[in-house]
Amino acid sequence: MSRPPALFISHGSPMFALEPGLLGPNLARLGASLDDVRAIVVVSPHWQTRGMQVTTAPTLETIHDFGGFPEPLYRLQYPAKGAPELAQDIVRMLGDAGFAVAANDHRGLDHGAWVPLRHLHPDADIPVVQVSMPHDLDAETALRLGRALAALRDRGVLVIGSGSLTHNLYEFRQHISDPEYAQAFADWVNAAVMHRDVEALVDYRRRAPFAERAHPTEEHFLPLLVALGASNDDDAPALIEGGMTYGTLSMDSFGWGLPTSI
Repeated sequence: MSRPPALFISHGSPMFALEPGLLGPNLARLGASLDDVRAIVVVSPHWQTRGMQVTTAPTLETIHDFGGFPEPLYRLQYPAKGAPELAQDIVRMLGDAGFAVAANDHRGLDHGAWVPLRHLHPDADIPVVQVSMPHDLDAETALRLGRALAALRDRGVLVIGSGSLTHNLYEFRQHISDPEYAQAFADWVNAAVMHRDVEALVDYRRRAPFAERAHPTEEHFLPLLVALGASNDDDAPALIEGGMTYGTLSMDSFGWGLPTSI
């Protein structure tokens, strides 16, 4: 059995579900190349909790946790099944790693989970477990969370941190187009990922150009550190090109341990 990669996927705006752009087809090709994926675990910034929670329900509602978008977006469904036994294993794993964690038997998938999965695995035929993001998560702890999940990959589990490489919602909503600063930040992250400069990525807020403008709050960057933590030194990093949308949202994504055919 081949080991699934660790992925960081930029989901940008909910409109990514309807507007695949450059990233959508790249995710579709990647998904089609992944063999023997038994389950998917996703960490998304759109489920933040006190402590950490894990979805243990056998069926997962498609949550439309956004407002003011075109009506067709609210009709989309991603009818993935859950993986209750795996989810309980994850609860135990995270508890053993020192996290305060609880099972949640009613939560579904927020758009940070189902929107990228619609492109990566459109058939929704692979069970999904979502792990919440604690309200007080920081960069070091996000990396530690990924390391706690890393062993799942040896069991055929695809580990995904879903966020956004840049995420200034004020500029997005005000239709401010300034791709130069967003691209400068994205280029810095790309270089740090390719050089596996973990220290720099954890300290991105001080070291990266325009870090606070690209991420006025941290929650959409931290899933990258989760995915990085779920990788190991043998996993070659790779850029999954996503381009720039709305003049400020970089959709570039990353994989560690991708199939060589991609």
